[in-house]
Amino acid sequence: MSGSSARMLRLLSLLQTHRYWQGTELADRLEVSSRTVRRDVDRLRELGYPVDASRGSAGGYQLQAGASLPPLLLEDDEAVAIAVGLRAAAGGVVSGVEDASVRALAKIVQVMPKRLRRRVDALQEYTVPAPLAGPTIDAVALSTLAQACRDSERLRFAYTRYDGAAADRLVEPHRLVSLGRRWYLVAWDLERHDWRSFRVDRLTEPALQGVPFRPRELPAADAAEFVKAGIASRPTKYDVRILVHAPADLVQRTVSRWGEVEPIDDASCRLSMSVDQLDWPAMVVASVGADFEIESPDELRGYVRDVAERFGRAAR
Repeated sequence: MSGSSARMLRLLSLLQTHRYWQGTELADRLEVSSRTVRRDVDRLRELGYPVDASRGSAGGYQLQAGASLPPLLLEDDEAVAIAVGLRAAAGGVVSGVEDASVRALAKIVQVMPKRLRRRVDALQEYTVPAPLAGPTIDAVALSTLAQACRDSERLRFAYTRYDGAAADRLVEPHRLVSLGRRWYLVAWDLERHDWRSFRVDRLTEPALQGVPFRPRELPAADAAEFVKAGIASRPTKYDVRILVHAPADLVQRTVSRWGEVEPIDDASCRLSMSVDQLDWPAMVVASVGADFEIESPDELRGYVRDVAERFGRAAR
């Protein structure tokens, strides 16, 4: 997508909040001149989007309330991608969107050309969705967080930490991150004066405060990297070290991003993981299908011994 097209979509996304935007504010958001904003607004009008404008020092733009917007036009691959995404959402971890996803999928498939319906039908017939594990989150809460990120609006919510402590938080939201089977909100915490990531399933009663803010610069390459770094730095109960008699690349593919693999030679490596429960590292090394030696902790040796005895009894 070209830079001008991407900027137009960003401008349209801002205007579709139906709030009044000063021209200078839009220019700052889009990192362009006020003249470029005026030109982009004119292009939106040509496409049929009814945008009101006011002049003067506080001049700005606002999308007409209740306006009927032009239909969304999709390329073939975009339409199929949306259909696949809706089908996945029908069994996803976001509570409350399953039925809506099914209804939306039915509407999209109904208006698709026959050639695209065949592609979607093939995907539906020859793929088997796996049951999803992990906590579910409220769809309304997730949309509130997304709106706060989009509009750069302060947000307050109740939050339960991993240690069980509860507190109210006032933040400047930055991005939502989907990592593994969980969602995280990356935000600047106004009371702690620092960046934080919050698990959305531990967050309740999100409320927009109606106070806009100028977005800060995140101290990371992107929001996903920030969340990963935070997870890695959080204190855990066990530091696991396992010598695995298998190539490092094989073990790394199995453990994915949840552990570090240090090559020793072509046929062995050391797996390091920081975990709160021992079942995950035991499952990882079992999935590799190679011999291994537990270096630490002692609790993992006991756990694996108990599991081995249980499996042995079942085999006998």
